[in-house]
Amino acid sequence: MGLGIGRKLGLHWWFLLCFSMSAWAADPPIYSHAKHGAIKGYDVVAYYSLQPGDDAVKGSDEFTYDWNGATWKFANAKNLALFKLNPESYAPQYGGYCSFAVAHGYVTSIRPDSWKIVEGKLYLNYSRFSFKRWEKDMNKKIAEADANWPAVLTVCEERGNCK
Repeated sequence: MGLGIGRKLGLHWWFLLCFSMSAWAADPPIYSHAKHGAIKGYDVVAYYSLQPGDDAVKGSDEFTYDWNGATWKFANAKNLALFKLNPESYAPQYGGYCSFAVAHGYVTSIRPDSWKIVEGKLYLNYSRFSFKRWEKDMNKKIAEADANWPAVLTVCEERGNCK
């Protein structure tokens, strides 16, 4: 079937189509745990009412919303409604991947309790250790991560290790 399409469209167009389709197959730019959903099922809106160092708030299966290729969970209907109004304002930076890792050119999962809000943006990290290293030189790490994002997703896909 593929060669038949190639003959009808011309081989050049067939290769272009196949190449383009591989770009469409990319993972969504959101860290999503297979079982728990985006950022391991924690409520991203709740972070904005926490004090620095507080534990993250677990979302509920009762309050979910599919956005940007992932299922987001919330602790209550109010947080769900706030997220629906403007998901971009609550979604974590770098798709919820570890900010420290993205600054160093790769992606990895996060621990929801390793977080900080900087200038109204939520940043998550893999562990308390990576969080402390990120926080020590936060402005530089944010600039480095901004420069690396979202190209790091291409790198992890090529290596088959988007986690």
